[in-house]
Amino acid sequence: MNWLDWYNSLEKPEWTPEPRTIGMIWQCLYPVIFVTFGFVFVQFFRGFLPWSVALPFAINLVANLVFTPIQFGWRNLPLAALDIAVVWLTICWMIVAIWSHYKWVAISQVPYLLWVSIATVLQFTITWNNWNR
Repeated sequence: MNWLDWYNSLEKPEWTPEPRTIGMIWQCLYPVIFVTFGFVFVQFFRGFLPWSVALPFAINLVANLVFTPIQFGWRNLPLAALDIAVVWLTICWMIVAIWSHYKWVAISQVPYLLWVSIATVLQFTITWNNWNR
């Protein structure tokens, strides 16, 4: 069974966005993520930001990148729920860590935080609804 058939077979809440809509949202968010994360990492490597500010960005990047293989490759819903919780927590941490250095980077993360908040609730609901599958 391909990933889309598998995903469509899961019990999901009525408010679940279509996969195409989810993809479109990420297409809007990824350029902002690319620019702001790139900026943070460049500032860190130039010595203008401490590692404690760059660390949540690095953890978030890894957690974000591994979500799709966990969810759709391994089809491991509990691990995907844990991963998206890490993504959500690190976004909050990023905003707090960068605020005193570059407020524009912190503010730029708000749409990312809003979407991941929705996605986290969705993932936890899907995981709960399909726990014994």
